[in-house]
Amino acid sequence: MNAPLESLDAESHAVDAPALGQSPVVEAHPQPATSPRPIPDDALILLAVRGTVLFPETIFPLNVERKSMQEAVQEAVRLERPIGVVLQSKADVIEPGAGDLHEVGTSAIVLRYLTGADDMHRAVVKGLRRFRIVQMLEGYRFLVARVQYVDDPQVVGTEVEGRARALKQSARDTLALLPQVPAELGTSLQGIEAPGQLADVIAGLLDISVDEKQSLLETFDLKTRLDSLLVVLARRIEVLKVARDVDERTRASIGELNRKHLLHEQLRVIQDELGEGNESAVEIAEFDKAIVASRMPGDVTKVAQKELKRLGRMNDSAGEASVVRTYLDWLTELPWFAEPEPPIDISAARRILDQDHFGLEKVKKRILEYLAVRKLNPAGRSPILCFVGPPGVGKTSLGQSIAKATARKFVRVSLGGVHDEAEIRGHRRTYVGALPGNIVQGLRKAGTRTCVMMLDEVDKLGAGGFHGDPSAALLEVLDPEQNSTFRDTYLAVPFDLSLVMFLCTANVLDTIPGPLRDRMEIIQLPGYTTHEKLQIARRYLVARQLSATGLDAAQCEISDAALVAIIEDYTREAGVRHLEREIGSVFRSIAVRIAEGSVRCVAVDVEDLPASLGRKKYEAELAMGSDIPGVATGLAWTPVGGDILFIEASQAPGTGRLILTGQLGDVMKESAQAALSVVKSRAATLGIAPEKFEKSDIHVHVPAGATPKDGPSAGVAMFVALTSLLTGRPVRSDVAMTGEISLRGLVMPIGGVKEKVLAALRAGIKTVMLPARNERDLDDIPEDAREQLKFVWLKNVDDALTAAISSDHPLAAEAQLR
Repeated sequence: MNAPLESLDAESHAVDAPALGQSPVVEAHPQPATSPRPIPDDALILLAVRGTVLFPETIFPLNVERKSMQEAVQEAVRLERPIGVVLQSKADVIEPGAGDLHEVGTSAIVLRYLTGADDMHRAVVKGLRRFRIVQMLEGYRFLVARVQYVDDPQVVGTEVEGRARALKQSARDTLALLPQVPAELGTSLQGIEAPGQLADVIAGLLDISVDEKQSLLETFDLKTRLDSLLVVLARRIEVLKVARDVDERTRASIGELNRKHLLHEQLRVIQDELGEGNESAVEIAEFDKAIVASRMPGDVTKVAQKELKRLGRMNDSAGEASVVRTYLDWLTELPWFAEPEPPIDISAARRILDQDHFGLEKVKKRILEYLAVRKLNPAGRSPILCFVGPPGVGKTSLGQSIAKATARKFVRVSLGGVHDEAEIRGHRRTYVGALPGNIVQGLRKAGTRTCVMMLDEVDKLGAGGFHGDPSAALLEVLDPEQNSTFRDTYLAVPFDLSLVMFLCTANVLDTIPGPLRDRMEIIQLPGYTTHEKLQIARRYLVARQLSATGLDAAQCEISDAALVAIIEDYTREAGVRHLEREIGSVFRSIAVRIAEGSVRCVAVDVEDLPASLGRKKYEAELAMGSDIPGVATGLAWTPVGGDILFIEASQAPGTGRLILTGQLGDVMKESAQAALSVVKSRAATLGIAPEKFEKSDIHVHVPAGATPKDGPSAGVAMFVALTSLLTGRPVRSDVAMTGEISLRGLVMPIGGVKEKVLAALRAGIKTVMLPARNERDLDDIPEDAREQLKFVWLKNVDDALTAAISSDHPLAAEAQLR
């Protein structure tokens, strides 16, 4: 049902039009000229309306917009005649004719005629009687028609009275369900006794369509009209009941939220009154300036402006507001604008690399080639360099040197232990505490896209699981064809990574997935020799540790012999990280003495080291193989460089079993079985009696049993150890060997040659036996190491026996007698 009439415009010029028989006065409007023809008594001046149906006994305000309609109302007021209000059948017609009107309308008197300051004409009319248009009359400036009035019967039967009572009750129920209905409306409806008047008043108040109202107006039969109204009210009551139930449930669920919102709004108004409520507007303005200053791409700017509008509509204390605020902070602080790449000076880059790193000539050469291509073809797709080597060989510092040489900022992103894809791509903003991935965070820290970003420990990424595969997420980052449109899940907009110079580091390649390894160019960084470590310590480590301990060169000196002693007796590593710590320990002990005032300057030599570092931590293990048949020295590759290992073999009475211990892997066990088979096949040549295989058990053990060992490269060492055991001839203690063997006695090539040779050199080995097919790897071995070692190239196992086993040892004759 419609709301009550609103009060009229206070600025309008109003004229009361009293009951018939009185002359109304129209102010602020000129009187129209007298009509050339009088209007018959059985005719009405018609007022065509759109979107409104007037019922008898109802009061309704009408906007009189058209000139002809204004003249019609003014003429009716002048002549003190009622006016006929008729609904247009065609609402889009500006000046309706006879064919554009419905046949049934309502006569009405003009209670008030108003002209506003905006030149709008309004009339307040009261409906009187229904009529049907009989004939349209011509010759008037407005619509005039002969009409026939249709009145409701004065006497009604019980059926009509019963329906009228039911209609009153339905009206009361409807008003009870409507909010903010004046009590006077219900009282006035209950005071209406005539069924026809009751039906017309209720029909005028109902919020139904215009066509439905016109249909009720044209229903002359009172009983039928009451039935139609009862059906409409019954439907309306059901709709209002459902709406009330939904509203009550909704109010119960969000009542507390509305209460908080109301309190926040009141607080905001109070702050505005106190002059303290402008922080939000200031923040919005600052964000708007930051969006413009960041020079985002067009599509990103649209997203940022949309989020900014959302923030402006939110309450400051709402949880979602902090999420949007954080998101805008990230968007505006990222380096969207592509700054020009700094120029690359190859000579300066060479000088910086030589200053920061000793040795590594092949690595430096490849880095300079990379920078030269980048300089000549800045728009080209440069490869992603991956430095692979044991800890402490300078992988991370190489990245810093590249950044210095190219005048770029350096950002390091550690990937060790990362097992969640979101650490690379970012989290969705729906999660509490969501942030972008490490890539975007690194760029925000750098403040520019033209930076050097080192992805450290890429080989230690966690395996994929229900959190996603982080190595798969890196595929897009490291692919030059895709990373120009990298999409972080948190940002949800593309970001260009093509200007970032990516570098990676790893200790081993085995744990890097194939597709990820395929996107990188591998540069191996092997371990350092003793000479290289001495030079690195003298050039870099000593000065750095002197500065760290607060000493200067005049207060403390350390000799080359002492440095070599630290390298050989106190460290056993491929890099120089542990070496630097030991040098720092020596200098700290001297700093204590100088701080106490007991000395003013100290010169450190070899004999001074035990006072600071204690006894030697590493001893040469070659004495274990001296004069004992069945012990051979092998070479192994480890993630921290190369190392030596001893293959020990012994025999005892038994049934011919082969016992393997030392936590050996399956491949290494197979190598031992293959070595024994080769020995058995050559037993006659080697002078080994067959009974030794049948009546004794052979036990092969590799010390350091807590360390897992695997790989085929110990085949030669196992063959030599078994041959030494069964012939009674010991293996030379200054010889180390590596190589895989076949059942035919051939020596197969292996990997990690440089690391293994450097390990042999650190252990004091004089002769290294390598597969002949690995002779091509000799160039990878540093020149000073090649000068200190003798190399024996093995084509088959006979070459190994010739170089490794002594034939003049006194225990050899005793073994032959056994």
